[in-house]
Amino acid sequence: MALINLNFFSEALGIQTSALVVIPQKSTNGEIGIKNKNTADKYKCLYLLHGLSDDHTIWMRRTSIERYAAQYGLCVVMPFGAKSFYTDMKMGMNYYTYIAKELPCIIEDMLNVSDKREDRYIGGISMGGYGALKIALKEYGRYCAAFGLSSVADINNIGFEDVLLPVFGGEIPKSDDLFCLAEEHNSDDIKPRIYMTIGTEDFMYEDNIRLSKHFDTLNYDFKFVQTDGAHSWDLWDRTVQSAMKWMMKQAD
Repeated sequence: MALINLNFFSEALGIQTSALVVIPQKSTNGEIGIKNKNTADKYKCLYLLHGLSDDHTIWMRRTSIERYAAQYGLCVVMPFGAKSFYTDMKMGMNYYTYIAKELPCIIEDMLNVSDKREDRYIGGISMGGYGALKIALKEYGRYCAAFGLSSVADINNIGFEDVLLPVFGGEIPKSDDLFCLAEEHNSDDIKPRIYMTIGTEDFMYEDNIRLSKHFDTLNYDFKFVQTDGAHSWDLWDRTVQSAMKWMMKQAD
């Protein structure tokens, strides 16, 4: 695997920005302790989103995401999303357009990454879990699967009014509400596969339970897992492995 610190210009944001990318290396003869899955094809790609208090480096610092990706021959792109809730902000930048639409085009243009829907995934923790589920539901023609770990499941019940005000400008529209989006897109011809997990001691546990029950009433390929743990990296380092195993098993 190779690690790339990618610095580039985003037209959606109007600024230079950064993403960390781990991507398979074709030949790794002599590398010790790592099992790489190589392919002659273009790589499948996971866009992995950070939480509210983090940045794009956090997955590399708190987990072994590079090692987890190596066993699948998977490219992982970790972009910076600020405190945007992965939204085109009312008083800020267009982070939804950037991450949902522009970033895959940039990655697929620069790197040996597939542009096929069935090879494109998105996931995240907390705010990033909310962003991943929202993006997958709205961009169902672009992403085949999404996972949310300890997600902000109910954006209307999270609090953090001072953070949400510049994002949504007051009232949160239905187009940014996961409950509404799941129902709105239930009749779509194609839908993303959805995986959610939450720790039983997480302060957003009840919201995740309600969203999972909502998905159960709809026509989605949906899996929900609850486990011991709180809103912490101890849990996310475990559950991202389970989410990736589910995601890539479905892809075989």
